[in-house]
Amino acid sequence: MATPALDLLLGPEGPNVLGAAVAEYGARLEELRPAEVNVDPSGAAIVMYVGEVCRADGTRTTEFLGATTGSRIPAGAAVVAGEYGGEPVEVGIWAWPRDPALPALPTASDPVLMAELFREFGLSDAEALDVRPRSYLPSRHAVLEVSDGRFQWFTKVVQPSAVADLRHRHDIACRDVPVPPVLAATPEGVIVMPGAKGAPLRTLIVDGDAALPSPEALESVLDALPAGLLALDREPSHLPMVDYYAGVLRCVAADEPTVLTRLAEVVEGLHAVEAHTEEVVPVHGDFHEAQLFADDGRVTAVLDIDAAGPGERSDEWATMLAHLSALALETTGRGRETADGYAAAILAHAERRVPAIQLRARSAAALLGLATGPFRLRHPRWPERTIAVLDRAMTWLARAK
Repeated sequence: MATPALDLLLGPEGPNVLGAAVAEYGARLEELRPAEVNVDPSGAAIVMYVGEVCRADGTRTTEFLGATTGSRIPAGAAVVAGEYGGEPVEVGIWAWPRDPALPALPTASDPVLMAELFREFGLSDAEALDVRPRSYLPSRHAVLEVSDGRFQWFTKVVQPSAVADLRHRHDIACRDVPVPPVLAATPEGVIVMPGAKGAPLRTLIVDGDAALPSPEALESVLDALPAGLLALDREPSHLPMVDYYAGVLRCVAADEPTVLTRLAEVVEGLHAVEAHTEEVVPVHGDFHEAQLFADDGRVTAVLDIDAAGPGERSDEWATMLAHLSALALETTGRGRETADGYAAAILAHAERRVPAIQLRARSAAALLGLATGPFRLRHPRWPERTIAVLDRAMTWLARAK
């Protein structure tokens, strides 16, 4: 590993460090599995674990645990300090739902407290709600599915400082695009939205049987993004992010020379691409199949508009094409055929709308950004999977010439 802290968190000593987090609550850590790892080029990391925890009364539960290093340690985390590999190391730790960066998470994950909050919102009169975690990025955000038996909602828990901005984005976009409206929010970080209609587009692609939205249908969603998004801060394009993406991969693959060799080839190819700016338009910022719901060929919901704002249309198509390329590597049979076929149809459409060479180069850059995915999700053969993603990026680069 590139840093002692990351080596510590993912190595055999990790359970000893994380055991301190659950011991604070009178419990004992029985098993620990790193489930997701996010790393900066500096080596600072956020690790989400799934742990088997034994409570004082003898009951066993499966729980999320979080650990952070370096600049990622949030205020309020319990910090374990010591030496590892001859260097000083500090690790911030906590057990779900007591994420110090997400103070609303304990309330949002409690069926009774959430029911009380929903009664205040006027959304439900239930005494308790069914609350199920769907995704969690420690210290960043959590998404929970909430139901009272009749209706379903999704609750997003964010840092308090992010509430006003995220609500503003939804208020702007939901008038013109099927972005879920914000039904209620608290200053502490709870944001409630209705459940999405249809099924995740990613699921439809993997299943390989359902009608998918046409490229024209996807473009109509992009065209409908409102001009009000242009007043928001702009996120960087894929090509200027190449060195950042590469820095992350060099950090996690420091002991994998084959990965580093292939990475160098991709970076060299991307640096040789001459970037051209395009017209600035409203963009989603992370437009891909996992962010869309669909039904009978129609886009029924557009999720996660945290990065929406001004940008270039090529990046929207490139993000979609890169994700479909990566999805094809993850699936087999009908799902792979569907992903590749869908990507080919979108590419043919998009190349008539934006400069083809730029589109292909940006798709390669976006794939580079996805190349840490196998490590991030702790795939047992992550070096081989990473090389496969980098090979796809090289294919896109070859098409850009």
